[in-house]
Amino acid sequence: MTTELPLLATPAHGIPPLVDTTDEFSTACAEIEHGSGPIAIDAERASGIRYGQRAFLVQLRRSEAGTFLLDSEVLDDLSPLNSAFGHDEWVIHSATQDLPCLQERGMKPAALFDTELAARLLGWEKFGLASVAERTLGLRLAKEHSAADWSKRPLPEEWLNYAALDVEVLLPIRDILAAELDEAGKTEFARQEFEHLLDFQPKHYAEPWRRTNGLSKLKSRRDIAKVREIWTARDAMAAEADVAPTRILRDRDLVALAQSRVQSSDDIMDKWRKLSRSESARLFRAFRKAARLPDDELPARREATTTSRSPFNHADIKDRVAALKAAVAEVAEDNDMSHDVLLQPAIVKALGAQAPVDVGEFLAERGARPWQIELSAPALQTALEALPAA
Repeated sequence: MTTELPLLATPAHGIPPLVDTTDEFSTACAEIEHGSGPIAIDAERASGIRYGQRAFLVQLRRSEAGTFLLDSEVLDDLSPLNSAFGHDEWVIHSATQDLPCLQERGMKPAALFDTELAARLLGWEKFGLASVAERTLGLRLAKEHSAADWSKRPLPEEWLNYAALDVEVLLPIRDILAAELDEAGKTEFARQEFEHLLDFQPKHYAEPWRRTNGLSKLKSRRDIAKVREIWTARDAMAAEADVAPTRILRDRDLVALAQSRVQSSDDIMDKWRKLSRSESARLFRAFRKAARLPDDELPARREATTTSRSPFNHADIKDRVAALKAAVAEVAEDNDMSHDVLLQPAIVKALGAQAPVDVGEFLAERGARPWQIELSAPALQTALEALPAA
């Protein structure tokens, strides 16, 4: 019979008050500056509810300073924290998720320790914060508020309780993971990865509307143009109303509208009843604009690419990528980690379509870290040499 782990239900020193005035923030910065060691950091967004990915609450914890819950929507500029932190390490779980919204508030790390990435480097199959807390601390974390609307004010006490607990566990988890990385001989791997994350920026898409779910089903350039124009109108409407675009019109409905033969905004209202008259009118104007575009202004069926033409045909590329993936998977297994931690799959795919190159140089040009190149390049080079020429 499996014994259930104890639930960490409340912060050790109670729920700290919400910091939501400039005076309180200045006091918090001074107290944090006089703390010591790494700073545990977390952020709560309102994904799928509000427009964008901004942080509505930022949680901090530091030894000898305590836990702080900052109303980042009210305070807006959190850059004074940078000097309060000095050059000490930020401890974050899944830095690529939180860094963009923290940078948006003016925060920039001088050093990082990503507890999720550390767990992945160690080859752990479960690396969510709750799973990592169970494995390292022997405690269960309640996660029922992870998808809550953190733009809500006032924030319920149980939500603040949840937010405080997330940073309370990060510092002891960090110490345990650091020891395990050292024991596994992966401290240098982690150091390089964390340093690489310092300048992380989310991927920028030249044509973000092409990320619309279901777009690939459209063959007509005219219908693709309608998706582009409707997507652009929907995005502007969402920004103005500060709501997630999918709350105005889901992607599948956007694609369906592009394929429809509506003749007026009333037709749109009849089909999508949650839309207001003004929303329907704006969407119909976008639809009509695309319908009237001359052929030479219609978008291409596929996104433009800057990659050079491959000397291999599609079937050969598929075989080459499969061979390279197998080589990476074998090295990853030998080093007790998943293949995508060892080397980004997009790099492996690009190498498979490439004419003969120096593998190490190719990986470095695409952002692979030295430890990744050292482990994977020899196996990739051997795999390429075993493949037929173009």
